[in-house]
Amino acid sequence: MYSVKSTGQRVGVFMLGTVIVIAALLALLKDKIMLGAEAYLYGYPLVMMETTRVHSGQFIGPENQLRLVRQFPDANFKDVVRPNVDTLYTTAFISMKDGPWVFEMPANTERYELMPFMDAWTNVFASPGTRTSGTAAATYLLTGPGWQGDVPVGMQRLQSPTDMVWLIGRTQTNGVADYARVHRLQDRLRLKKLGPDNKPNASTPDAWQRSTMPAVPPVVQMRNMATADFYEHLMGLMVANPASADDAPMLQRLAAVQLVPGQAVRLNALNKACFALGRWLADYKVHKVLSTKATDGTWSSPPLNLGAYGTDYNTRAAVAMVGLGANLPQDALYPNTSLDHEGKQLMGDQRYRLHFKANQLPPVKAFWSITAYGADEFLIDNPLKRYALGDRDALSFNADGSLDIWIQAQAPDTPAKRSNWLPVKDQAPFLLNARLYLPKDDALNGGWKMPAVERLH
Repeated sequence: MYSVKSTGQRVGVFMLGTVIVIAALLALLKDKIMLGAEAYLYGYPLVMMETTRVHSGQFIGPENQLRLVRQFPDANFKDVVRPNVDTLYTTAFISMKDGPWVFEMPANTERYELMPFMDAWTNVFASPGTRTSGTAAATYLLTGPGWQGDVPVGMQRLQSPTDMVWLIGRTQTNGVADYARVHRLQDRLRLKKLGPDNKPNASTPDAWQRSTMPAVPPVVQMRNMATADFYEHLMGLMVANPASADDAPMLQRLAAVQLVPGQAVRLNALNKACFALGRWLADYKVHKVLSTKATDGTWSSPPLNLGAYGTDYNTRAAVAMVGLGANLPQDALYPNTSLDHEGKQLMGDQRYRLHFKANQLPPVKAFWSITAYGADEFLIDNPLKRYALGDRDALSFNADGSLDIWIQAQAPDTPAKRSNWLPVKDQAPFLLNARLYLPKDDALNGGWKMPAVERLH
């Protein structure tokens, strides 16, 4: 017959063992959920790039051909959040399986020009243009990761680490009246296939027909994609768009749950559940970070590793979610704010002043602008069709050399103020996005900052 004491000891040992087992299971689940979150953020940019490439081929234009955007967006434009009215775009998705390709940039002394090439993981691997190439003509040989051959005389090689490449070129455009000049500059750009004789072939447009199906934005497609499908896409894409050598630790962790590039995805039921929860957790955390605002009226600036993320997978994924195709900071900076100097939301029923002290204008080697957007992050309709102000506008400076930008729904009461007026919508929240093209060192190292937006009483 067992004593009460021995029975109690056995129960205690059993309970302790149960607690240890439960703790171990919880730790295992936690590790798998966290891996699911990390894996999702790691792979998001690659799957998003492919989704965007397919969408572009259906609704925007064919692959391997330059697409020239000929006019600025207006308040009716709803395709991409925070569209810019500073530059006209020259874009193309390029398949290196069909290459190599020759990209020709004639001499350009008239306008700032930027032609960044982005790999499938959203890293900028080359950025030809005014900053890097100056104003002289240049011809580039764009090659894929496995290409071996001789670079023709007179060409500079740009080697992509992936088969998928996205060119998102920008040419400075000084308003609608400048369209004709910029169109001429765009028309001189050329993307051609390198022929067997090591000479560029003439461009021959492929037959292409725009899809008549309703367009679903890539970001919505990503949101609706099943977790299992996401990893199927990711593992398939990583064959032609391999991970970098620095990603080896992540690849080892993925392999432990049978996620291997080029192989069928075999997540068991537990891993599927944990990875789905991890994906939700990652989306939630990114949204929370992006929606966190300063409380002192300071402007927020994207991190300085944009376009060259290394193993900062979190930042890379967050940028792909809200601003796919970001430039290198050396080419452009994008400070933004939705708060006034007291940390209160910018509202169209208030009047604001943005004051730049003399010699404290945005420090740039090219140009700068400030654009107003509604809470939906699209341009704000107004009678002047004025969506931005910058150093290319006929601004009125104060006697001491300082500059005031007036931000309000109603027109100011003097001509000088009206020339510096950035209209917003009455009774509606809004945000401001500055753009500094070819920022100087003071802007890059934090020595200069945008002034707070002053609410007027």
